[in-house]
Amino acid sequence: MLSRTADSLFWLGRYTERAGNLSRALAVTSRMASLTDELNAENDQWRSLLIAAGSEPGFFRHHKEATEENVVDFLVRDPANPSGVIPCFSAARQNGRSVRTALTVDMWSALSDSWAHLRHVTAADFQGGKLPGFLEWVRERVLLFNGAAMDTMLRDEAWLFVQLGTALERADNTARLLDVKHDLLSAQALDSTVQHGQCQAVLLSVSALRAFHWTYRERLDPARVAEFLILKPEMPRSLAACYARVCELLDAIARLQGGRRGECHRLAGEVHARLGAERIEGILKSGLHEYLTQAIDGVATLGGEIEAFYIRS
Repeated sequence: MLSRTADSLFWLGRYTERAGNLSRALAVTSRMASLTDELNAENDQWRSLLIAAGSEPGFFRHHKEATEENVVDFLVRDPANPSGVIPCFSAARQNGRSVRTALTVDMWSALSDSWAHLRHVTAADFQGGKLPGFLEWVRERVLLFNGAAMDTMLRDEAWLFVQLGTALERADNTARLLDVKHDLLSAQALDSTVQHGQCQAVLLSVSALRAFHWTYRERLDPARVAEFLILKPEMPRSLAACYARVCELLDAIARLQGGRRGECHRLAGEVHARLGAERIEGILKSGLHEYLTQAIDGVATLGGEIEAFYIRS
């Protein structure tokens, strides 16, 4: 496969996944902000979301205060934020268009139809009471694209690179989400209604609240939430599951290319093995923030190695 084709497919997977992740996070943050207002609790949900999205520096170059209206606009529509929902769809469509023949009709229709609607969206379409409906529509469109890929795409190198981008983006999103709430998840217990709501919000941001209760069958516990989203391979958005998927995809690509391997294969395998051996008690004892900071840096390093090996080489 040509390196530019692999690059477009890889980033097509990353951008569509990023848009879906951000829409879920925005929906949960909106609900949590309402809860803290009702309880007269001081908790800056909107600034936390900016940090989780990696958009805080860019936001404060254009805004003085992290109000709901400003943050929502920046994370949904503002062209100054390339990681916003609508800019991500734009970038995904551009990447998809450059590899149009590698996509199925259903995949391209999901992508193109979504962009045809989003390109005309204004702030009035997603601010205030219209925000939940808009975010639900975005999540549905990402699910439609992913479902079309799952059901109709040939399992060749093109499929593998789309899935690789998706898996790596999920790992990055989970690590960032947990790092923003590392103080909460390092606590011995939940001492207030707000803390309990925040713990629920972490799980809801990755659509995992019901799965958590099914797995543990107990009340929310900070350590168990961290364990679930870091170490449980049964949870598809956990770091363990994401790295298992990355390793599986890299191995499949290597087999199709005559066994050719590079540093990205070694790094992914090393992290996956470490995740399989670790225990949450040890992670919390050594420092959850430090662990997650390394995880975020590790995803960035792995992404760079994948691009260096398959795209720039």
